[in-house]
Amino acid sequence: MEKEEPPVLTANDKPSPTTLDEELDRLAFRPRRRRGPRIDRAERLLEQPVRLGMLKALSQSETLTFTHLKKVLNTSDGNISVHARKLEGAGFVICEKTFAGRIPRTEYRLTPEGRRALDEHLAKNPESNG
Repeated sequence: MEKEEPPVLTANDKPSPTTLDEELDRLAFRPRRRRGPRIDRAERLLEQPVRLGMLKALSQSETLTFTHLKKVLNTSDGNISVHARKLEGAGFVICEKTFAGRIPRTEYRLTPEGRRALDEHLAKNPESNG
């Protein structure tokens, strides 16, 4: 009985993984493919009802306070803060913090870029206009 020789590998050949750990490593480093249409950044930001509500409210007034937004959107302080920070990071709103005596006052203003993003979103999604 003749002994089988192991296959000779060239530079282009890669040995197949032999253990479960090697297979998991191989799969972990495989780049993922995107599925479906690519959604731009503004659309992803405005998918959240609180963010969309903030932009809609700000489009009706020059500035709104944190307290007013909280009442209009009927949500918590933390929720308003997190969503406002995301919108500010995207350049859609400007946040101005001042003090009235010792009481902090936070006001938000819609930027031209924010108005443009809102108008485009409402044009693409008329059901959001309600």
